[in-house]
Amino acid sequence: MFELTGFQRDLLYCIVAVEEPYGLGIKEELEEHSSTEINHGRLYPNLQTLVDEGYLEKRKLDDRTNAYELTDTGRELLAERQEWEAAQLSGTLD
Repeated sequence: MFELTGFQRDLLYCIVAVEEPYGLGIKEELEEHSSTEINHGRLYPNLQTLVDEGYLEKRKLDDRTNAYELTDTGRELLAERQEWEAAQLSGTLD
């Protein structure tokens, strides 16, 4: 399995959260919950990596804009991550 960075994992969560998951919308969602500005040189290569690894599908909206959607594999990855996080937190909440 491909090892995701925290930024890549955040991208997956943002794509689920935004109504129109295209580059600028994803960038704005990330920046809303981050203390740093997200530049294009960081955003688009990471989106492409997630496409290449099979976690996202990319489709053209127009000549300059792509939309992104989680694949079944991407959804499974997030579900596994949530289960792992819940298990880790349950040990600290007792």
